[in-house]
Amino acid sequence: MLRSMNTLVLPGFVAAPTRFLFFTGKGGVGKTSLSTATAIALADAGKRVLLVSTDAASNLDEMLGVALSNRPVAVPGVAGLHMLNIDPDTAAEAYRQRVLAQLETNASLEERETVREQLSGACTTEIAAFDEFAALLAGEGIDGDFEHIVFDTAPTGHTLRLLSLPKAWTGFLAGNDRGASCLGPHSGLKMQEARFNAALQALSNPALTTVILVTRPDPRPMQEAGRTAEELRSLGLANQRLAINGVFHASHAADPIANAIEALGREAMASMPDSLASLPRDEVPLRAFDTVGLPALRALLGASAPAGVHPSSVEGRVANSSELPAEPLSRMADELAAVGHGLIMVMGKGGVGKTTIAAALAVGLVQRGHSVHLTTTDPAAHVADALNGSLEGLKVGRIDPKAETEAYIAKIMGTRGKALDDEGKALLLEDLQSPCTEEVAVFHAFSRVVNEARTNFVVLDTAPTGHSLLLMDATGAYHRQMVQQYEGNEAKPGALHIITPLMRLQDASLTRVVIVTLPEVTPVSQAAALQDDLRRAQIEPWAWVINKSIAATGTSDPLLQARLAGEIQQTERIANGLAQRTFVLPWLAASPVGVDALGALVD
Repeated sequence: MLRSMNTLVLPGFVAAPTRFLFFTGKGGVGKTSLSTATAIALADAGKRVLLVSTDAASNLDEMLGVALSNRPVAVPGVAGLHMLNIDPDTAAEAYRQRVLAQLETNASLEERETVREQLSGACTTEIAAFDEFAALLAGEGIDGDFEHIVFDTAPTGHTLRLLSLPKAWTGFLAGNDRGASCLGPHSGLKMQEARFNAALQALSNPALTTVILVTRPDPRPMQEAGRTAEELRSLGLANQRLAINGVFHASHAADPIANAIEALGREAMASMPDSLASLPRDEVPLRAFDTVGLPALRALLGASAPAGVHPSSVEGRVANSSELPAEPLSRMADELAAVGHGLIMVMGKGGVGKTTIAAALAVGLVQRGHSVHLTTTDPAAHVADALNGSLEGLKVGRIDPKAETEAYIAKIMGTRGKALDDEGKALLLEDLQSPCTEEVAVFHAFSRVVNEARTNFVVLDTAPTGHSLLLMDATGAYHRQMVQQYEGNEAKPGALHIITPLMRLQDASLTRVVIVTLPEVTPVSQAAALQDDLRRAQIEPWAWVINKSIAATGTSDPLLQARLAGEIQQTERIANGLAQRTFVLPWLAASPVGVDALGALVD
């Protein structure tokens, strides 16, 4: 048991750690920073530790200065610490090879190609990444030498999906030894059944697994953390702790900005959901420095700033800072309204304020005389909460994975199932009830939304980066499948007029991608990586929005001024090379909830 480091009393999740530590929560609350600082603290205390990222948009490489790999890589400067990234693409290819290796040696080339095609979809990518995750929990392979495994997870919705899969696949495979799923022959899954069972047992064992629910002292992430706590309990993960990151205390009594930030935090913590209030709690103070590099990460759970970083060292520069090189959000709404229709995709790292920006733009377009459909692909959707009311001309929807899956299964059973006998129908239904069907159903719903934008405005609040990239993978896979089907066969009906969802996303006259970020080094770097991924798919982002800017507020608080120096640096980085056009939304003393408050952002 660890009690202290440098005489400092450590958070409970470091002082008395179980073997598996899961850091989860809404995007942007500091999961990566806290999980990495925890892994370093455990390693510094002499433990052998593996730090694992399950986020497809992980930024561990930037924080630690080590290239990500799907094999454990030693972290220089921290004896005993290794890190690993569960990369979905690498995992999917390894999974395909394992399944193909199980085919009989006399299988024909055509049979092998058929199986490979079955294994090319997005659901294969998900189950392959999950398979590696399950191996760590089951105690197989690479984790045998590590005393602690610390998981830095993707934002809440994606993580809930991941943590529910051991139970889902265990139930699906039990007694199921017929047919083939969307992942190809069931032998590819059946061989992992024991592993999935072991993973489920490890997750539900409080002596082995602790879930640290990370939040900020802010109502929305706390509400999401509360819902997550309840959902995880229903999955059997009852050993939970609460970590409140970024707790701020104003040091200048006369500073209204600092006082407002502290008051908001105090109020949020006083009114947190009961499911959180009952948990053991740790509070981590807001720091003046970005948590990038070993000195900063060690200092995050320490008592002082890393060497060379002190609020007073930047105070003079901040006080004389010039106006930010960005336009107000109202200008963006004007430019979009002038187009008349189209798809506006709001994308970015979790927790940067995508939902607020998407809802504000939707309200702004209605204010300017347009009908708008505001919807979301985020499993932890909150667009309705942000609006907190209705507005004539604004339709609010959600691509609900559960509802879409049920509708998709009913459609397939009503079409393909019609020609089958009872046994065939039972086999088809059994196959459709696999967890990967959800990915297919969500893609079809997403395709309908994209098509709707041909005649109306559709504002799409996307899931956090990693989850959205998986959806983009599904879109790309469907595009390649359709092109292969019609390629070289102009006589086939529709061959000359094929337009896939990916082609509509690539059409700059129809789709405008808005990337949202906070003015901090990690969110900006992740936004830049997202932009690179989109460009590889020939989708060019239209604009960037810098959210929660505290520049030009006149704050005199030393800690906020220290953070403001970094904000100015990141804003200049965006405007001078990353974004074609840059817009900004200032930090607000009150969260913009409700139609009127959202409308004021773009008025």
